Amino acid sequence: MFKKTCLLLLFVSVIFSCNNDDDLVAACDNVTNVSSNSITNNSATITWDASNATALYTLEYGVSGFALGSGTIISESDADAQLLELTANTTYQVYIQTICSTNNVSMYTDVYSFTTLAPNVIPEFRTNMSEMNLFVGDLGDLQITPYAFEYDLNTRLFSDYAHKQRFMVLPEGETLTYDGEGLPLFPNNSLIAKTFYYNNNETDLSSGKNIIETRILIKIDGSWETGDYRWNDAQTDAVLDLDGGIVPVTWIDAEGESNSIDYEIPSDTDCLTCHSTFGEKTPIGPKLRTLNFSVEGTNQLQQLIDSNLLDGLTDPTTVSVLPNWDDDSNTREERARAYFDVNCAHCHIEGGFCEEQSTLRLSFETAFDDTNIFQRKNSILTRIQSTIPEYGMPYIGTTILHDEGVAFLMAYLESL
Repeated sequence: MFKKTCLLLLFVSVIFSCNNDDDLVAACDNVTNVSSNSITNNSATITWDASNATALYTLEYGVSGFALGSGTIISESDADAQLLELTANTTYQVYIQTICSTNNVSMYTDVYSFTTLAPNVIPEFRTNMSEMNLFVGDLGDLQITPYAFEYDLNTRLFSDYAHKQRFMVLPEGETLTYDGEGLPLFPNNSLIAKTFYYNNNETDLSSGKNIIETRILIKIDGSWETGDYRWNDAQTDAVLDLDGGIVPVTWIDAEGESNSIDYEIPSDTDCLTCHSTFGEKTPIGPKLRTLNFSVEGTNQLQQLIDSNLLDGLTDPTTVSVLPNWDDDSNTREERARAYFDVNCAHCHIEGGFCEEQSTLRLSFETAFDDTNIFQRKNSILTRIQSTIPEYGMPYIGTTILHDEGVAFLMAYLESL
């Protein structure tokens, strides 16, 4: 009897269970394949795949590390959402919940992360350099904006042993235009920056650096304008300073020797001395023949071409190369002429600052017989060994001798 009663109860429960199948609610599934696109410096579009076409969605997002419940919440009926008013160069996290009905919601998805782009560079001389967005993160790290093209020169200008970081920023969608082996044509609102700094200890780079100044040229309405930014002691920002000044600098060189100088930041008038041709301000460094060499295995002109930043040139091998003065695989003549070109020619050319004061013409392309180097070699020898203001050469930009460069030039000149 007891066994019959149990079987009857089991039969009834099965019947009732079957009769209630229509009342069961299907689980509300999480969305899948969360992704992002159209990311800018202040917005992003989030998309996902959903199995329930009639569901609604709740998104919660915030800066990386935020706690659920403390972020920004938005509701969507489609499988995408646009996030606005974001902060540039910032990583955000997103969680999505599916709402199938009032009483039937999914769990939140696993976290999805994306990072906004860096802020756009502002090609204007602002009071503080931080306002121009030339660097990302802490300014003292000198991490340049991703919109910049960093470059180097095969032969570099000597500036009291300071290190230099060089880069250019072109307006979005604009390019340089090939105009021979010298300077390319720059579009309006182009910006060129050069930062001068010393490693505190060349034998231990972990000891940090001392950033002194960042010199900037901006092409405005067809003409180049100059501005110099002097870094603060905390290395957190630099302020526009057109008056120049003296900064005491001490560092330990690669031989472990301590060095001290009174570094001279040029005034805006001083900048015009070198950066002027026929009375017009002009860049000096980024001539194509000076950029035409490989950095970390990649030719810089080829990199410009591949990045769609240089128009009118397809083959860097058609451009000559300004030799590296410190590379003894080049001839002594080539090395000396390259050194003169970078350190002296911006003044000693037609239209340069020393056009009338001197008969020297020191651009690399000038035929030797037209340079007057031989005729003026005794004067050159005397002046490159002097630091007397307005007598020693270079005319400005240095306070101490470039020992290695001077020794090489003396050997070259005495061999003539």
